[in-house]
Amino acid sequence: MSCYSSLHVITVCSLFIATIASVPPSKTFRYINEGSFGEYFVEYDADYRVLDIVNFPFNLCFFNSTPNAFILGLRMGHRRSESVMRWVWEANRGKPVQENATLTFGRDGNLVLADVDGTVAWHTNTANKGVTGLKLLPNGNLVLHDKNGRFVWQSFDHPTDTLLVGQGLRAKGPSRLVSRKSSKEPVDGPYSFVLEGGHWAMYYASVNSQRPLPYFKSDDYGNGKGSLAHFDFYCEPEYGANYAFELGFGYNMTNSPSSGTSIFTRPKYNSTYTMFRVDMDGNLRMYTYEPNVDWGAWDTTYQLFDRDNDGKSECKLPRKCGSLGVCEDSQCVACPSPRGLIGWSKGCSPPKLPACKGGSNVDYYKVVGVEHFTSDYNEGIGPMKINECKDRCNKDCKCVGFFYREESSKCLVVPELGALVKVTNSSHVGYIKISK
Repeated sequence: MSCYSSLHVITVCSLFIATIASVPPSKTFRYINEGSFGEYFVEYDADYRVLDIVNFPFNLCFFNSTPNAFILGLRMGHRRSESVMRWVWEANRGKPVQENATLTFGRDGNLVLADVDGTVAWHTNTANKGVTGLKLLPNGNLVLHDKNGRFVWQSFDHPTDTLLVGQGLRAKGPSRLVSRKSSKEPVDGPYSFVLEGGHWAMYYASVNSQRPLPYFKSDDYGNGKGSLAHFDFYCEPEYGANYAFELGFGYNMTNSPSSGTSIFTRPKYNSTYTMFRVDMDGNLRMYTYEPNVDWGAWDTTYQLFDRDNDGKSECKLPRKCGSLGVCEDSQCVACPSPRGLIGWSKGCSPPKLPACKGGSNVDYYKVVGVEHFTSDYNEGIGPMKINECKDRCNKDCKCVGFFYREESSKCLVVPELGALVKVTNSSHVGYIKISK
């Protein structure tokens, strides 16, 4: 409805606005990011200030792991367990605020995080949409609701790197989780968990590639004809209250009647307080919180890449060995060099390359019996001769090496090296670009 200068129209507009449900004054609040910090140990070794928005074991807080760069986040855990408290949701990742920033919930129903100079860093975009209250639910979902209890906005629709039990991803909506860059940098990291087609996948975003690089893809769900429409993270008894609990995803498909569940693990206790996270190292883990213990309240109940799982070795993590290293049995075992394989250390890195001139000023050295961390999902193109493969890398200024399968003559040109996965097949070889 538009309001013009006519006195009659202004009166009508005023009456219209007045009829919109609003937040009662007793439910509004304004928190200032100031005062002393909490004294208990939290994830990222952060300083934090708790707000009066709490529902055990969840608490809304201001926290920072870098001085004067605060995030509004949701914490899971409690001081009485004497265990680390973990962050399960971040409102303003990438847009931290400073000391004396404010979190305001006004009569119009908008929840607004503003910096000390008044700049809005984040808000729920719910002004004048019928919001009458705010609640933090027992499952960790922060919601703004209308007078009938319906959710107008919920944090479950805006995940960062974590899902809580009862939370999900949708093909038409939040369809991915994105890792944190580091404990000290509150920005998006390079790893993501993504719903796509009939499966979910893990990707690594390389600065040298326009497209993220796949390093894991799940098996297709349903009958293989539809696309994943919805994934819900659930926890429930497998056959009844006296049996192991299941942690997994319930899913349904578009263009297909298929739906079902995919079980990740079966902890032998009630694991309702479990978080499903894309960690900063690119691994996918579940952490379960047991509130009734005094120490060691957290248990890692699942991880996708595991030292004890040959098929999903930690060697498949793109940066398991930093920017370069040969990985075998989840260990970094060698640093490839023009002189051969030498002992790996954190200083192992790709050679510095000269300005790109179409290959006239570069050469390659060979590493036998290795594959790239993307090789399971991209064996390359071909068949072609090895000199043709080399020429493709020469002409690609972002190419830092290539991988060649001698038995099939397949060529994989890569923009990043990372972990070189050791394999028994000596016909699978890597070539690392160096200055001539």
